[in-house]
Amino acid sequence: MKTSPVTGINTVAKKLSGRSDSVLARKNIRNSLVSVAGLIGRPVRDENGRLIGKLVDIVVRHGEETYPPVSGLIVRVGQSKSFISGQHISKFTNDEIRLSSTKIDLVDFQRREGESLLDADVLDHQIVDVNGLRVVRSSDLYLAPLDREIRVVGVDISFRSFIRRIIPGALSRRPTPEHVVDWASVASLADTSGVVRTSGSRAVLSQLRAADIADLIEDLAGREQSALIELLDPELAADALEEMEDEELQGLLRGLSAERAAELIAHMEPDESAEVLRDLDDEHRESILNSMDAKVASDLRELVSFDEALAGGIMTTHLLLTHEGDTVGAALKMLVENKERDISDGVVVVDARGRLIDHIQVIELVAAKSSALLSTLIGAPLPTAVHPDTPLKEVIEEFADNRGSSIIVVDEKRKPVGRILADDLIDALVAQGAYRGFSQGSGN
Repeated sequence: MKTSPVTGINTVAKKLSGRSDSVLARKNIRNSLVSVAGLIGRPVRDENGRLIGKLVDIVVRHGEETYPPVSGLIVRVGQSKSFISGQHISKFTNDEIRLSSTKIDLVDFQRREGESLLDADVLDHQIVDVNGLRVVRSSDLYLAPLDREIRVVGVDISFRSFIRRIIPGALSRRPTPEHVVDWASVASLADTSGVVRTSGSRAVLSQLRAADIADLIEDLAGREQSALIELLDPELAADALEEMEDEELQGLLRGLSAERAAELIAHMEPDESAEVLRDLDDEHRESILNSMDAKVASDLRELVSFDEALAGGIMTTHLLLTHEGDTVGAALKMLVENKERDISDGVVVVDARGRLIDHIQVIELVAAKSSALLSTLIGAPLPTAVHPDTPLKEVIEEFADNRGSSIIVVDEKRKPVGRILADDLIDALVAQGAYRGFSQGSGN
């Protein structure tokens, strides 16, 4: 987890490469924009202009299409709210909605899966603009005819539009599309049934750094936070959680189900997972562990049991174990297969009984012949190791002698059980304030 604050994501002005041209750049679309906020309360008339009722909300359908189409209208007729299919719309302007027939079937509205209400679910809610790497609030939404349907094409995020909505009169009904985010750039929204997403948002989010996603999550609140997490693939979500501030992460986990929290924590590095679980109250921790695979939960319980002032408290159990008779090619293949895990500094060689022999660095493997046996690379200086109950001060001394990017942790039989990364040791020292004492002592 991060140990110091970073610049807020709202100040970042990055742009992702490879984005398609915005439909808002098309002149015919810009000239046809209809403000959702301005339409609410406006009359809905039949083919002959007779009043049917007043618009309460607009229903859109979410699927694989980038710009969701209007599937229907919710109209107040007398004292009831009725649903009118979008297929009956013949005229759609900022002043009124005209239907294509005088005979319209009015049915009670019932929310269906994959649909959202633009006024109730989206307006005034936080959204994620992945193109600008920022969290914004929707002040208005714009609709326009596109591909023979009326679709959501943009989100107005300006404060001016928010003020315009509360001013009575015609001014409040006219779109002013400054500061509009193309709907294709909206990665997620939260509605009463879960997540509203645009096509390809997973792919767009996958281009972002985990740290950027962590900042986006921290800038969101409540259900929108959970909504963005639900939109992410577990591996990417876990990477983002590792970058979050401790307090923010604890708050986020409280808002997730035990099953979802278990899935995410299980995808994190074991040492990071253990750190997260240590900070939870006993009941919450057990509910998450009980929702995990039994083997994963057992390993994490053991890690959580270690004191953070000892080697076992900051080690990760991710290791690549090899044997003397394995080839260099097989070891390199193993590294490639595990490239997503934080095991980039080499492989651990053990004997027939599983005891530590050597820790061979990647550079040594790359320089050797693929057909060579690992036994030919074993030699001085052989790695030293620490036990899980070794104090951090002694771990530091071993790192100084080892001068590698990690150090192996072994049990009483000298079998590797984990390793400590240099950055995790530094994080642990910073968290405990121990770096001050170490720094002062090193000068004597």
